[in-house]
Amino acid sequence: MTSADPVETFLNALLAMDRVMAKRALGGPASADVRLDVVERLVVPSLERIGDLWERGEVSLSQVYMSGRMCEEMVDAILPPSDPRRVDQPPMAIAVLDDYHLLGKRMVYSVMRASGYELKDYGTVDADALVGRVVRDGIVVLLISVLMLPSALHIKRVREALGRAGSHPFILVGGAPFRFDTELWREVGADAMAGTAAEGVAVVRELLDRLPKEHRA
Repeated sequence: MTSADPVETFLNALLAMDRVMAKRALGGPASADVRLDVVERLVVPSLERIGDLWERGEVSLSQVYMSGRMCEEMVDAILPPSDPRRVDQPPMAIAVLDDYHLLGKRMVYSVMRASGYELKDYGTVDADALVGRVVRDGIVVLLISVLMLPSALHIKRVREALGRAGSHPFILVGGAPFRFDTELWREVGADAMAGTAAEGVAVVRELLDRLPKEHRA
């Protein structure tokens, strides 16, 4: 029996790794604007709920990973890289700093792209490599994910090195250390923190609304 709740239907399709059911839940042919609205109402909350289920130990890592990949594929069909709504954005990037726990970054990356944002995925990098890439690519918005406190403290070194290089991106941080200490993001020189992927999208959206005045060189 199919759930009457569209989000529940889509969520169940993702957890079952059923691409056909998931695409059917998103609806048939429609304008890109209409389909993007459907994605924002179904994909983003579904990925958030999967993240919550993972934290409670109720879903497997493979389900989390495949859900993210399936959502990215479906969103790419709606908003390919050449779509003006992806291209007409400042350069953005996401990275895991000095850490190898990629699940949090994967969730944020998937939800950001599901919300229509394009960003470079730097994977796992150390502080020096991250600074070099940000400067090289002219990154304006940098998302950093960490799991361990020592990694979080390295963000301060990244901020200082970027400043010396003349680069001043908006830095949004997330991960366990920042949930445990809600003032830590200020101490490491970040501009904001997000406790969930959905909060990250909201912060980036708010930033882009005021970016030309406050953050462009």
